[in-house]
Amino acid sequence: MKLGIFAKTFEGVHPGSVLKAVADAGFAGTQYNMACSGLPSMPDEISDEQARLVADAAAKTGVEIVAISGTYNMIHPDPAVRQAGHLRLAVLAERCSAMSTGLITLCTGTRDPVDQWKEHPDNNSPEAWRDLLEAMGTAIEIAERYNIDLGIEPELANVINSAPKARKLIDELKSPRIKIVMDPANLFEVETLEEQRTIVSAAIDLLADRIVMAHAKDRTSDGRFATAGKGVLDYAHYFRRLSAVGFGGSLITHGLSASEAEGVAAFLASKLQNTSGAGK
Repeated sequence: MKLGIFAKTFEGVHPGSVLKAVADAGFAGTQYNMACSGLPSMPDEISDEQARLVADAAAKTGVEIVAISGTYNMIHPDPAVRQAGHLRLAVLAERCSAMSTGLITLCTGTRDPVDQWKEHPDNNSPEAWRDLLEAMGTAIEIAERYNIDLGIEPELANVINSAPKARKLIDELKSPRIKIVMDPANLFEVETLEEQRTIVSAAIDLLADRIVMAHAKDRTSDGRFATAGKGVLDYAHYFRRLSAVGFGGSLITHGLSASEAEGVAAFLASKLQNTSGAGK
């Protein structure tokens, strides 16, 4: 697996300086955010030059643009907000090739009108599922037009809040454009170690054929998010299960400060080395 990090971990509005910081911290890949180019994360427009600067910085630093963040609330209660997100997704998708990537990460969304990462009781309603299918259908059309893939992530606070729901979405949409971003810390809050391992193993096994990228953050014993290596997530087990299903893609850490980046790179590299070949 190749180590990567959210580009937005580092301050800066020029891709050259941001990707240099990524490389200097010990990472070979990044999940890029257009904020690192001085734009909104989901811009209304990306110029040829702005896209070219990202690709040039990647080539100069040797940092792979594994994906670009394209998160918007795909089941927002206001259809106009959803439509605005679709338009901006198309802007990102059109520039992906010029930015040397072919993957955009999405947020499957929530009925919460303010925070796209906040749980809402209506997320499990038939209406929410209907709206997600419609939104994903639009996103797939965009992905087909620009020859990119779309990464969705099972996340407790969103409508796709479990691996089985992600599998259901994949099976209903029947599109090879839909890929999975696997983040085990988004699959549980407070569980015993054995329960955690069972949840993570089941998710990886169920979604193995679609996992295109893995994430690395952590959970504290009381359920709060934490920096990778600072919580209760069993990383050795996580890496063994990814290895067992043949995953060899990028492992992207996030939810940390820039000052923690080098230490997290060392932690993840050590865990990968210690578990290499395990589970085969």
